[in-house]
Amino acid sequence: MKTTRHAAYNLNYHIVWLPKCRRSVLTGTVARHVEEIIQEIAGDKGLEVIDLTIQPDHIHLFVSSPPKHAPSLLANWFKGISSRKYNHRYASSDDQKIKWARGYYAGTAGEVSSETVQDYIQRQEAEA
Repeated sequence: MKTTRHAAYNLNYHIVWLPKCRRSVLTGTVARHVEEIIQEIAGDKGLEVIDLTIQPDHIHLFVSSPPKHAPSLLANWFKGISSRKYNHRYASSDDQKIKWARGYYAGTAGEVSSETVQDYIQRQEAEA
C-alpha cells in the first residue's frame, strides 16, 4: 500500500500500446532507448514501473500511480513524451522516428492479482 498526503492506494495499471501500422521497430538499441525513456518518464512523474516488456511491435507497461492520475493521462504521458524524447535524441530522419498508433489498452489489477499480470507480461517476453 502506498500513500499520498490525502490517500492510501494500490493502483496498478497494465498499459499496452503499439507503433503505427504495428511495425516491428522496437528491437535492439531502439528498444533499449525506449525502455530508458519510459523509466525516465516514470521517475519524473513520480510513478513506479512494476514491469515493462518491449516486444518488437508493442509495449506492455505495468505501472503504479497515485489516484490523482487517470489511466488515460498515464497512457498519453508515456506515449507522447516517449516519442518526442526518442525522436529528438535518436532519430536523424523521418523513417527512424517512432510514431505510436492512436489507441492503447489500459486495465487494472482489480480482480486479478499483480502477480498474475506480471506473469502474463513475462510469458509474452518469453514467447517473443
